[in-house]
Amino acid sequence: MEVTARGLEFRRGRHTVLALPDLSLANGRVTAILGPNGSGKTTLLRLIAALERPSAGEVLLDGRPARPTRETRESIAYAFQQAAFLTGSVRANMDLALRLRGLSAPERAARIEQAAAACGIAHLLDRDAHRISGGEAQRANLARALCLRAPVTLLDEPMHGLDRGTREALLAELPGMLRTFATTTLLVTHERDEAMRLGDDLAVLMGGRLRAHGAKGAVFRSPPDIEVAAFLGYTVIGTTAIRPGALRTGAGDFELRLRVEGISDAGTHFEAWGHAGETLVRAIAAGELPAVGDEAVVSAERSAVVQF
Repeated sequence: MEVTARGLEFRRGRHTVLALPDLSLANGRVTAILGPNGSGKTTLLRLIAALERPSAGEVLLDGRPARPTRETRESIAYAFQQAAFLTGSVRANMDLALRLRGLSAPERAARIEQAAAACGIAHLLDRDAHRISGGEAQRANLARALCLRAPVTLLDEPMHGLDRGTREALLAELPGMLRTFATTTLLVTHERDEAMRLGDDLAVLMGGRLRAHGAKGAVFRSPPDIEVAAFLGYTVIGTTAIRPGALRTGAGDFELRLRVEGISDAGTHFEAWGHAGETLVRAIAAGELPAVGDEAVVSAERSAVVQF
């Protein structure tokens, strides 16, 4: 299902939370909505799900306006950032969402088993939903949304509150889950690595405005301006942005000089850091390590440098 925003605005009092003149999200793709806290990401999901009414403009689902109707509700599966469950087991909570869609008992049972297995919670189905861990609750929250197999799936910070090991496991598994259970997916995150690992497309929201949108690799390699480049992790010096991880000690296509202020052992490599002017610069140490206090040359390949 294609999701389109036309002249979409949402205001609270005099404050414009979100303003999207035009945005189209392609059918069958995962769009990662990336932005800092307060940029309007969750508001966009709520408008798509018709949980909020726009101040202006509209959201269209395959050309039909999103409204608080049964048709819109049945087009959307929404996994909220904070997993919330009713009294009863994990199975009962998943079953309720399916019963509200009018599915038969055998179909409900099959969907629950399939989604629970894919999300790694089959052993939790008969546990009290309020007596599972935070990581388990996030997986159950995701399974409840995915078992709906809705035309549009909305995931609000699906990695929220997970420990590192659980997060890494879910990051590896989630793309396969989405291919199996979802069609058009919008996934909200403020973490660049999550957006790049999970999304096909990338939409960058900052200050309630759409600052970049397209295939994730194209957006990342060619940010539209300095501010977006900095948010994507580029090292920004004046009107120049250098891709994350591209700087190395030693000569190269694009060179900087910095006074080494520290050497960090990152486990897999050493990193030299210091300031070039007022900008903190970090570079992977290649070859012999410089000493603290040395003036070092660091460089990046031309393809990793964007000039504005």
